[in-house]
Amino acid sequence: MFWLNAGNCIWSDNAVSGNTASGNTSSGDGVGDAFAVAGEGLATISEEISAFQQYMDALPSKIAQFGIKFALALLILFIGSKLIKLVRKILRRSLERMNAEAGVIQFLDSLARALLYLVLVCWIASYFGFETTSLIAILGSAGAAIALALQGSLSNFTGGVLILLLKPFKVGDYIIEDNKNNEGTVTEIELFYTKLRTIDDKVVVLPNGTLANTSLTNVSQSPVRCLIVTVGISYDADVKKAKEVIRNMIENEKRIMKNRDVNVYVDSLGSSEVVVGYRCYVKNEEYWQVRWDMIERTKEEFDRNGIEIPFSQICVHMK
Repeated sequence: MFWLNAGNCIWSDNAVSGNTASGNTSSGDGVGDAFAVAGEGLATISEEISAFQQYMDALPSKIAQFGIKFALALLILFIGSKLIKLVRKILRRSLERMNAEAGVIQFLDSLARALLYLVLVCWIASYFGFETTSLIAILGSAGAAIALALQGSLSNFTGGVLILLLKPFKVGDYIIEDNKNNEGTVTEIELFYTKLRTIDDKVVVLPNGTLANTSLTNVSQSPVRCLIVTVGISYDADVKKAKEVIRNMIENEKRIMKNRDVNVYVDSLGSSEVVVGYRCYVKNEEYWQVRWDMIERTKEEFDRNGIEIPFSQICVHMK
């Protein structure tokens, strides 16, 4: 140890070395903390890199497993679709043997199809790990919102049930819907919609809710239908002769029912014509053909007997 004497004072380098050592200790602690933090960061990075490497190593096997699951799901969907078609076919044959109406068969077939496909979708979802109980619970809790969003569809479904129960019409009937004046022969009564085929072979799709809540005319409800034809003749023509020609024409038409009332009358007096009409009854299925034939024959008979059918014209008199 080195001692330095100066007068009565003794200086020792121990004090200086003590202070220096104290300063070195403080700076050493700070450097140690920095190294510790850096070490933790490196360890975290190393762990993340290791986890990423493990994920990448396991990714091919996961993709392969998902591919197998997806292929099996497609297979289940294919087989399930075939089974659903088989069940629907059995259901339709059973209803046909029970002599159920075509509308009832179509409606129940649509209902069975919707329910069976719903079961199939839930089964496939459970195969991928979705819990069907949780899904049903979610749907139940959101029932009010779903009902509000699907109120139109629910109304159509209810309308279909009412149509089958009250039977305002059935498949094969010719109806006229008074709301939009749609008319045609009923070809299908499905879960939400009813299809009509018009005379010109167009298909009109009407919601069941609309048909259940509006007035309509069922032309096919009765086995007979009243045929009404009106035609205008000139004021110079003989009205009695025109009526006699019409009566003879009706007598010679075999498809007109002779046991029902037949009326030949003057319907109105127009501005340039006398409107003559006649009413008779025909079978429902023969209505349109008889109507077209009678209108054509009326024109031919009036021409043969010299009865003029006027048309719009302007007469100019020069003075």
